[in-house]
Amino acid sequence: MDEAFLTQWLSLRAVDGVGDRTLLKLIHAFGSSDAVLHATNGDLVAAGCSSDLADAIRRGPSAEIRRQIDRQVADVARLKVRILTFFDDDYPTRLKAIPDPPPLLYVSGELLPQDAVGVAIVGGRRATPVGRVITEEIAKNLAECGVTIVSGLARGIDAAAHRGALAGKGRTIAVLGCGIDRTYPSEHQALRRTIESHGAVLSELPIGAAPQSHHFPRRNRIISGLSIGVLVSEAATDSGSLITAKLALEQGREVFAVPGSIKEEACRGSNRLIKEGAKLIEGAGDILDEILPQVDARQRAMLHVDRTVADAVAPLRHEEAMVYEALSYEARSVDAVIESTGLHAAQVVATLLSLELGGRIRQLPGQQYIRL
Repeated sequence: MDEAFLTQWLSLRAVDGVGDRTLLKLIHAFGSSDAVLHATNGDLVAAGCSSDLADAIRRGPSAEIRRQIDRQVADVARLKVRILTFFDDDYPTRLKAIPDPPPLLYVSGELLPQDAVGVAIVGGRRATPVGRVITEEIAKNLAECGVTIVSGLARGIDAAAHRGALAGKGRTIAVLGCGIDRTYPSEHQALRRTIESHGAVLSELPIGAAPQSHHFPRRNRIISGLSIGVLVSEAATDSGSLITAKLALEQGREVFAVPGSIKEEACRGSNRLIKEGAKLIEGAGDILDEILPQVDARQRAMLHVDRTVADAVAPLRHEEAMVYEALSYEARSVDAVIESTGLHAAQVVATLLSLELGGRIRQLPGQQYIRL
């Protein structure tokens, strides 16, 4: 998008009374933002504008707002950010179909056609270690099959979803609740750079916009809108990821949830989703079973669904099998494994290390282990 074209879009959007839907309606009616800005009062009223709104469009934004727009356009050029409008051919098709699509998307990284087969994975910022590990595993397995993982770059489950996709050498998209020139939280700057190299970072907000609380519910409709389905991996009852699940249902998307312990506060929201009808998910294969019937032949050709979700692995030795069976998807201590297997402590510690190096189990903080 050239600077003049972007200036026209931002100028029209800045007019008091021109919301997202009005903006898209007017550009669709007149053919371009420039044509709207130069339309007569009579033409604007004929297109559905009130007399006051038509007058406001004819006047355009104030001088101060115009200076802010000029700075925005200069920042876009300086940062080499790509701008997508709703009317561009490569604007994400699924996002275009939601009731309130963003008219403009600021993009760093690259969106590709295969991103049309995307699954959003969201959850709590205060995720448990087990929740993060399970999320990474599901995201990794989906990414290995060619599914793009969409999330919000937040702490906890979101970060685990992005990292899992990257570990699976797949693509991932992060949708921000701030301007694209910012990274929130700031400690995810390195993760963001890796996402940009293996996917894209998106925002509908203007450059410089702070990560204010009211931005995130709006951001969530983009996360679900980009996806075929939304997986809530772990969420408390007050988690914003439940808003994403609600939006997904309103958009006609599938909603999935990973079951968690009934004693764990961090899982109460996601467990409630299952009670209310969300599909219970135990692994990536459950999600693939649900989304593949919604994928057309062209999109399916870009996937690797012929791959098994879990790679073939060598059989376990006797001690390894004993230790592996003593573990579960709930964290267990070394002492608990020793007690369960009857093996010597040194044998258990050595076997746990072997299983971890083989990708069968994961060590959590506090010398706790879970199976994968």
